[in-house]
Amino acid sequence: MDREGYRTPGQMIKALMTQRSWTQRVLAIILGMDETAIGHITGNRRPVTAEIAIALGEVFGVPAEDFLALQKEYDLAKARITALPDPGRATRAHLYGGLPIREMIKRGWIEADDIHDVSRVETALVRFFGVGSPDQIEILPHATKKTDTFAPVTPAQLAWIYRAREIASEMMAARYSPSAVRTAVAHLGELLIAPEEARKVPRILAEHGIRYVIVETLSKAKVDGLCLWLNDASPVIGMSLRYDRIDNFWFVLRHELEHVLRRHGQSAVMLDTELEGERAGIGTGIAEEERVANEAASEFCVPRKTIDRFIARKAPFFNERDILGVANTLHIHPGLVAGQLQHRTGRYDLFRKHLASIRFAVLPNAMVDGWGDVAPVGL
Repeated sequence: MDREGYRTPGQMIKALMTQRSWTQRVLAIILGMDETAIGHITGNRRPVTAEIAIALGEVFGVPAEDFLALQKEYDLAKARITALPDPGRATRAHLYGGLPIREMIKRGWIEADDIHDVSRVETALVRFFGVGSPDQIEILPHATKKTDTFAPVTPAQLAWIYRAREIASEMMAARYSPSAVRTAVAHLGELLIAPEEARKVPRILAEHGIRYVIVETLSKAKVDGLCLWLNDASPVIGMSLRYDRIDNFWFVLRHELEHVLRRHGQSAVMLDTELEGERAGIGTGIAEEERVANEAASEFCVPRKTIDRFIARKAPFFNERDILGVANTLHIHPGLVAGQLQHRTGRYDLFRKHLASIRFAVLPNAMVDGWGDVAPVGL
């Protein structure tokens, strides 16, 4: 018997009984069930369970799956009649299933006491993303330009971008000009001698037209830095300082400065993630914007010719005296030489003690959001 001709399992059972001239009492006796129960099933007042479907299948020679399929279709049809539509359900899945809302609340990025207070959370998210309603929050299509095409960022990375931009939009900075930034780069080069000198970075950047913000990364975001522009006229550099090392700090900062100098990030945010290992390369296989930024950053930390000659002369054996000698000649901290040597050789165990901490010097002098502090924005 074709079940597609019936809308309910009860209708199908009645038809099968009629074919055999059976009454409900006969079927009840065959199945070992109460006659009233059979009446409830054929009247669709009691659902056909898996056990009953198997028994009916044995009696009528019909696959048990047919009875269950009809029962499922019938249950869904009833539910659609009685269930109230909730257009916000899909929006909540979009937001709660993607954004790190609990962490955003904890960090003070959105004003909500409880993640279960959906109305307040959605109101806070609307304000955070600057949209008119929750369903306008696009957490996945936002993109960063990594190649000639646009690649999506993760929801956590997007939230980090918006936070950095929100903070930067309320900061003050001098008028930007490319020549001013080149001057700033020259000044910054004088600070490579000691970790403490990094305290001057925020002031130098602001004086030369760059808004500089430090936002602690979110869990699993793996963000190192970004370059974006406000109104195509005011560049912003954001950093996470997720690696508290002098070599990483100066590499990422100079990387973002090169993006600024080349006006990268005006059509889409330049988000830099995991700027170590292969991503720090200067050869082929990465986007051109990233290649030139990596090249400038490496050259800034330790000139390429210098590190090439050093490796050619000393490999495969390097000693601390040689590292200190190169650093002294270049008037830079030995941690920068150690960092470049590690990257070039893949020997990340070398001279780790010279990779000095940097946050202690930078954070007290910068606009910071994270490590227990919430940037005073939107007040």
